[in-house]
Amino acid sequence: MNEEVRQTDEATGRESDRDRAYDVVLFGATGFVGTLTAEYLAAHAPADCRWALAGRDLGKLERLRERLTALDPGCASLPLLRADSGDARAVRELAASTRVLATTVGPYVLYGAELVAACAAAGTDYVDLTGEPEFVDRTYVEHDARARETGARLVHACGFDSIPADLGAYFTVGQLPQGVPLRVDGFMRSHAVFSGGTLASALTIMGRGPQTLAAARERRLHEPRLLERRVRGPLGAPRFSRETGAWALPLPTLDPRIVTRSAAALERYGPDFRYRQYASVKHLPVAVGGTAAIGAAAALAQLPAARRWLMSRWEPGRGPDAERRARSWFTVRFVGEGGGRRVFTEVSGGDPGYGETAKMLAESALCLAHDALPERAGQLTTAVAMGDALLDRLQKAGIRFRVAAQQ
Repeated sequence: MNEEVRQTDEATGRESDRDRAYDVVLFGATGFVGTLTAEYLAAHAPADCRWALAGRDLGKLERLRERLTALDPGCASLPLLRADSGDARAVRELAASTRVLATTVGPYVLYGAELVAACAAAGTDYVDLTGEPEFVDRTYVEHDARARETGARLVHACGFDSIPADLGAYFTVGQLPQGVPLRVDGFMRSHAVFSGGTLASALTIMGRGPQTLAAARERRLHEPRLLERRVRGPLGAPRFSRETGAWALPLPTLDPRIVTRSAAALERYGPDFRYRQYASVKHLPVAVGGTAAIGAAAALAQLPAARRWLMSRWEPGRGPDAERRARSWFTVRFVGEGGGRRVFTEVSGGDPGYGETAKMLAESALCLAHDALPERAGQLTTAVAMGDALLDRLQKAGIRFRVAAQQ
């Protein structure tokens, strides 16, 4: 599905790329997911990849480097860069030093703004793990135009939010006829636990409903409208899905917005594209209980004191141990229809929130740094920025994309 590609390294359109000190800098490396991402890079980054660790606590960075060195002695000389996400000058220097900046520091609406601004200004590619619609919409309004001028690719949601949905829909569309209306539904199941950082981000999103709506309205004023094509992402309604044999509950997450933005940018999704996403739950009592629990958490998140109390129950930096992560898994099943054809596809992998998320973020950063990619800039989705190249990387890394059946 790739169109004209953008060559990296010596052939890149940005002349200063190879003059920068690093190919990839991982910011927030000492956090829970940051550490897993650093370990993945230590094991899988190419020998010629110049990468570094960054964060605000040099002592923690040194201890992480020692841990990585035990895994790979070559990490003994890994550069350590000190910067605080709220220090605009330090962040600008950090962005100017690297070709790709990957950050795990959330909630992003609180700690991510300076990083995106610095990358957009410096022409530095940026990847994160946000699932926060408000943050994504605000950075589009404030930095998309500047990133287009400098050649920066700002790619949000490069973890479980929202790569399985975005690249899964992209993969599904690739199995369907071209030039016809397409319909894709995604059904998500997982077995996993979350970390304190994930809880903090989720509660922040729930507690910022008015700000999220305001950011979405402002984005609509700035975003170009499609003139000859239609793209939709309706919420859908709870139902029993005969395709999956389970109850389907609509998921009001960032994922459908990411998928529909990919569809708006890529004509391969057809003249009329619709995407819906659901949580897939086998038993009705579980579905009802889960819905009630989410509603209760959302209500409590509106109260600052309750939100702080909930966050204190599971502090950021903590998460499931290796044994628990090894038992975790996710599956997203897609049903795609169009042009008289129906296809069933599946994306699946291990621990979604941490092991696989770290893998997705690291591979996204390496893809931007080293692969031949479409000649695009600005705020982009993973499907638009990296498409087939990232799909290939993730498949080689053990995340499965497959066609289960066709009709």
